[in-house]
Amino acid sequence: MLLRRPLGAALALVLMVGCTDDARSDGDEEPPSTDASTSSSTSITTTTVAPTTTTAPVDVHALRPPAAAGDPAALARQIAAAEAVLRTADAGEADVATAALAQQVAYRQLGDHPDWDAAVLGALPPALVPVAEAHVAARRDLRALTGEPATEMPAWRIVPPEPAADLVAWYQEAEADFGVPWQYLAAINLVETATGRIRGTSVAGAQGPMQFMPATWATYGEGDINDPRDAIRGAARYLTASGAPADMAGALWSYNHSDRYVRAVQRYADLIVEHPGAYAGFHGWGVWYWTTAGDIYLPVGWEATAPVAVDQYVATHPR
Repeated sequence: MLLRRPLGAALALVLMVGCTDDARSDGDEEPPSTDASTSSSTSITTTTVAPTTTTAPVDVHALRPPAAAGDPAALARQIAAAEAVLRTADAGEADVATAALAQQVAYRQLGDHPDWDAAVLGALPPALVPVAEAHVAARRDLRALTGEPATEMPAWRIVPPEPAADLVAWYQEAEADFGVPWQYLAAINLVETATGRIRGTSVAGAQGPMQFMPATWATYGEGDINDPRDAIRGAARYLTASGAPADMAGALWSYNHSDRYVRAVQRYADLIVEHPGAYAGFHGWGVWYWTTAGDIYLPVGWEATAPVAVDQYVATHPR
């Protein structure tokens, strides 16, 4: 059977469980710009070429999450600003990546502050209220599913996700072949390993971006358990055998025996259906790990070959 609890996530997810920090798990640095100016001249004429400035492309995977808002009013503004960017069709890649991290930080914070609900929701544009409610409900379900905060940092490696276009193509290919709506496959990928950012085996022994137990993979998987396309297809095959798409809730429960998990995945899938910008946001979410020292962000490039005590980690990694 599959992992009872997401490895990562927020999420995700993730994520979230966040891998969101829900598996206990859910930037702001930019590369320096390069300025170039040139001039040319001859003995007869002098031509000055207007100075030009070339900025190196932003490495979106090197961005760091922004600080959390300090009060409900500021949090509402952070949510509204992030959602506005994610719902803009022609937003640039760096803007989307920055907004995704801001969105993730904001919903994580609101998830941990139910006493702020009325003030934050009351300050949001009405159209965003159900969106925020769905995000926060998923976040709280995944946090509850996680249990107690971790006392050790995980033996994980954090890598960039596959390009969003590739992942969506693989989700949609699996939907065409097996009938599982692609948004559910995306939501599972988010919750299990933060859309493939987390590389590592769960405490239960689950592996790969969709977190299969080896015995389950032997029955439903084809190819490489760690290959994203193969893993997505294996998940779709498993869900179909478990009742999808007619009974998505039952199929999700077979995937992870938790009503909270089922609700969270359903909510994230519904958010992707509600607006395509939701997937762009989820794809940009980073990996957080919920510990006895609080939430710890694990950037792309972070790697540990063995668990380490949280206190030891915090002492050697200033936050």
